[in-house]
Amino acid sequence: MFEYFLIGSGFAFAAAVQPGPLQAFLFASVTQKGWKKTLPASFAPLLSDGPIALLMLLLLKNLPEIMKPILQSAGGLFLLFISYQTFLVWRKNEINNDSKSSAPSTIIEAAIVNILNPNPYIGWSLVLGPSLLNAWQKNPAYGVVLIASFYLTMIICLAGIIFIFGTSGKLNTHQKKILSMISIVILALLGMYQISSGIISLL
Repeated sequence: MFEYFLIGSGFAFAAAVQPGPLQAFLFASVTQKGWKKTLPASFAPLLSDGPIALLMLLLLKNLPEIMKPILQSAGGLFLLFISYQTFLVWRKNEINNDSKSSAPSTIIEAAIVNILNPNPYIGWSLVLGPSLLNAWQKNPAYGVVLIASFYLTMIICLAGIIFIFGTSGKLNTHQKKILSMISIVILALLGMYQISSGIISLL
């Protein structure tokens, strides 16, 4: 059970601290409305991920069994690729979460931003979806632990980012590099785990 907690919380942390459309939205919202009014937007993934998760799980359920470990391994390769890409940015010291775009700070609009963001679709099709199906087959409780740990960690991390944006202006370069390196390591470890699990399932 603990391994699924690590998968859920680890992937959520890495996804939350990676610069993307939702993070840009949160930063723009904090600069306009302040961190307190933006804080509810940290719950946006709970609203937006439902349809995405159902769609991806439906597609995965209809795949031949042999394709599931292959897709899991592909997800591991994807995580390793993202880890490597993030490392290249980290090494060049180009980490930047800034956004000059303006956006209202409502949870509905944050959810819409997330629905239009390709990252949740990729995450559910290559990482969370296969992991959830695998966990559920072993024990439904494992699947609940994975999903609960993912969203709890995601909400806490997004809320923390909003608070930091609002109380200190924005993360300084050193803080960004620390968070980025943590996410690099987590993504690499999760990638290797996904690949090894997929290969073992195929054997």
